[in-house]
Amino acid sequence: MRLLTDLPIIGLHKVTSDRRNVITPSLALAAGLAEAGADIIALDATTEVLGENFSLIATVARETGLPVMADVSTLEEGRRAWETGAALVGTTLSGYTPESGSFDGGPDLDLVSRLADAGVRVVAEGRYRTLSEVSSAFDLGAFSVVVGGAISDPSAIAARFIGASPRGLTPKS
Repeated sequence: MRLLTDLPIIGLHKVTSDRRNVITPSLALAAGLAEAGADIIALDATTEVLGENFSLIATVARETGLPVMADVSTLEEGRRAWETGAALVGTTLSGYTPESGSFDGGPDLDLVSRLADAGVRVVAEGRYRTLSEVSSAFDLGAFSVVVGGAISDPSAIAARFIGASPRGLTPKS
């Protein structure tokens, strides 16, 4: 990937678990991402994965020499990750953990706002699909916004357009 861009690369390693994919759950995986050329290492910083011990954040930052983006699901996780040394805190996992409950289909703008108000450098991520959602996240204090599948998943993009069409809104006979 480094040959294709000089923009920062956020490296992550998804590991399948019983309930959901877990993002870079070990120092060994983080070290591999650093060796592969990542500029930032993303970690799962939820109590579901880390429990009460968020020291993996500081360990990965120290051992790789790279900034850590902590993907969280709640305000408390975000604060703890920030205090433990995360350079960025992503709202990526809001709605995907027992601690955060379910989501209504859109991004968690409330979490973005609450983290930003707490002085955390927030990466708004998770279910951003429209220009107004992105704009709202920045208005609420996000440092950056990840649009992900909104631009990289052709099937999801097509499904949204089909759903908005007259034939897509009515049952087919």
